[in-house]
Order: sequence, then C-alpha cells, then structure tokens
Amino acid sequence: MLQLLLLLLLSSTADSQSQRVSGYKKANACVCQLNSTMWVFPAQKFKYVLEEVHTCEESLNNLQEELTFSSQRLPLIQDQFTNFTARLEPYNYLHSQGLYTELSLRQLGQELSQLQVDIDVVHSQLNNSETQKLSKEADRLHKHVNKMQTIDTLNMKTVKEKLRYLKNNVETCKSIPKDFRVQDKHCVRGLITNISDPITTKVSPHGKSYISGSWGKQAQNESEGQKNSYWVQPLLSSHIWGNTVRLYQTYEDFMASTNHREFTFASSYSHPSTNEGPNAVLYGEALYYHCYRSADICRYDLEANEVKRVTLPGTGVGFNNKFPYCYYDCRLNSDVDVEADETGLWALYATIGNHGNLVISRLVWDSEVKSLNVTQTWETRLFKKATSNAFMVCGVMYATRYVNEYREEVFYAFDTATGKEDNSLAIPLEKVAKAVASLSYNPTNKQIYMYNDGYLLAYQAHFRSEAL
Repeated sequence: MLQLLLLLLLSSTADSQSQRVSGYKKANACVCQLNSTMWVFPAQKFKYVLEEVHTCEESLNNLQEELTFSSQRLPLIQDQFTNFTARLEPYNYLHSQGLYTELSLRQLGQELSQLQVDIDVVHSQLNNSETQKLSKEADRLHKHVNKMQTIDTLNMKTVKEKLRYLKNNVETCKSIPKDFRVQDKHCVRGLITNISDPITTKVSPHGKSYISGSWGKQAQNESEGQKNSYWVQPLLSSHIWGNTVRLYQTYEDFMASTNHREFTFASSYSHPSTNEGPNAVLYGEALYYHCYRSADICRYDLEANEVKRVTLPGTGVGFNNKFPYCYYDCRLNSDVDVEADETGLWALYATIGNHGNLVISRLVWDSEVKSLNVTQTWETRLFKKATSNAFMVCGVMYATRYVNEYREEVFYAFDTATGKEDNSLAIPLEKVAKAVASLSYNPTNKQIYMYNDGYLLAYQAHFRSEAL
C-alpha cells in the first residue's frame, strides 16, 4: 500500500514540478544551482490519497460483508418461500372447490409482500441465477394470490348478500306478536301508484322560521278520545332538538291554530328524553320519537306523562348526525325515523354493520308490562344518505329522493313480507320548498304528511287496487 502511495505521489510530482536547470563546468564537474522549495513533500496530497484509500477499503469490506450476509440469507429465504408455498396449497384447494378464504388470504398476502421485499434485497446484491429464479417465482405467486383474493372477495360479498336475504326471510317468518293485528283486509292494495298534489297546505303554527319538525294525524284507528286529533312537533333548538308537542282535537282547530294543548315531555333540550331529529309519530295515547343522542326510541305517554324507551338492534346504530337523510340537502340529525302504518310501528335507521344502508325494525308496545320492544329487523341494500326521506305503508318501506326545488320522487320500495325490493319506481311528490324534514304515512285516511321547511303539506296516496 505504501509503494502505491509513493508511486502516486512521485507521478504527481513529476508531472507538475519537472524543470530544466542550466549548469556550468567546474573542476572537471558539472555544477548547477537548484531551488529546494520545488521538491517539498506534498503532505496535503498524501493525506487526501490516504483518505481515499481508507474509504475504498471500508467500502470493499462492507460490500464483502453484505455479499456474505446475503449468501447466508439466501438458503433461509428459499426455505421461507418453500414453506409459504406449502401453506398456500390448502387455500388453492379451497379456492378450487368454491370455498371462500378471503380473510386468511389477506394475511398470507401481507406475509408474501414482506417476503418479496427480502427476496428483492438479496437479488439486488447477489444477482445470480438462484436469486433471479426466486424473484420471478415470488412475483408469479404474488399475482396468483392477488387474483385469488379478488375472486374470493366477490364470492364473500355474494355469500353476505345471501345471508342478508336469508336473515330477512327469517324475520318475515317469525311468529307474529299477539298485538300484531291481521291486516290482510287493509293491505291488499299493492304498491302505491300515484300521490296527489297537496290537499292541505299550511304554515307551521310555530312560524315558518322553524324549518325542521314533524306533524300529522292520530295514526291509530282504535285510539279513544284522540281519533281525529292532529299534532305538530317542531324542533325549537338549532332545528335539531325539541321537548314539546302541540295537540289539536279536530282538523278545524288545527287549520285555525286554536284550542290546542301543549305537552312537555323533557325538562330541557339536552335532557335524555328530548326528541332528536325531525321524525315522530302520534300513535294511540303516546308520541314515539328518537331519544336525545342515543340509539333509543322513546315513547311519551300523554296521559301518564312518562317516557319509556328501547334500544335499536344492530352493530353501530347511527345517531348524532352519523347517517342522516342526505340525498341533496342533509337534514341535521335525521338518523332515526319513527313511522306508523296499518301493521303498527316502525323504526328506520342505518348501521355500520349494514354499511350505512337502511335498516327496518318493528316496534311493539306491551301494555301489560308497559315496555317498548323490538320484535323484528330487516336489512336493506339502500344507502340511507342516498335518500331524502322514507315512510312505511302496509309493511312496505318507500324511499324518496330530491328531484328539484319543487319536487321529490318515490323511487324505491322494500317489502318486509317478502324481503324483495323495487328500485324502478318514479312517483312524483310535489312540494313548496326545497328541503323535506319529515315524511310519514297515516293508515287511518291513507294520507302522507310532509314537514317542508316550515310548511305543513298533506297528500292522498293511491294504490294499484283500492279495493279493501
């Protein structure tokens, strides 16, 4: 190494410092005068070259260590790859038999990705025939696993859809609760075919500035004393919460905004029994609505002045504006919708478990033990935020969407009796303002009630067959 340094230094000195010097003869000798400064040892160049040599030595040593390490790792990686291929064989068999292994394949795919990174590192260092072959095989296997994952994901979605359909059929076939009235004579009309223009148009008695709320007629035919009563339930706090309901004994009183009774069912707008969202229904002697910031339905008894509640079933029930009606203009906190029809009471909502799609649960009030219960639940494939509102008629859920400022459209129906859906409907629904806060059907007169940005509208529903 020292010889190399001297050779480099002498070569450098000879190239840059060589000169011709004149001399003279003196006493049979050649004499010349030299400048000694031109032969000063180049210390700086020596130091620089020495550093370069050390750097080269370190790089060579590191490279040698990496190559040695990679050579040692190659058999281990080959063993891991062989083991992975063997572990994949059962999944190949299951896949060929049409059995679904999506979750397990996802884990194996993650392992293969990491193994492929290790193979690529070794291949970049050794780059011999073994590493080339291993890299190509890993790439081929990765494509194979990805293909299996894609196919099995689609198969799993098909299986989940079949399970949803079977679950809905089970709910439909459940034993009918004792207070579930046989409604065949009332529900032979078939689907809605037409909805009239508004036959009632009125500004909310609380004023047009209260854009969110609900209203309607007593929804239970057998209700004594309130059979012809009308009610209005505005949301007085931020268009989200309300704690009062106004009751009129007759239609004439309602239209004239006179002779009403005011009921307060919660002491404040943040009380657990406060109504959250613009959907409620008066059914019998009680007002049913969504309880404040919860997955619960509340029942306020107008006579006893007490509240009972029940928690809706499902994984991740949406509330507090998680899954509102939101087709065009989202209605704040409209997550849970309470409806009534010929068959009883219903709750419409969405869950994380059903991917934000609408869920239908049937509610039953047990008057003997004074408890509110959920007896059946159906899962639809309709994304709740893709609708502007929904209502129930004879066990069929109808959903609407925004068309323009003066028209909605009923576009979807789901039949709880069969589990079947129809998304080919196109029934127009006129309105006087842009946004729909609530929409409900009343079985006593076959009318549909809309709270339309402070306007109260009523429509007549027409069916395929009006025979009863």
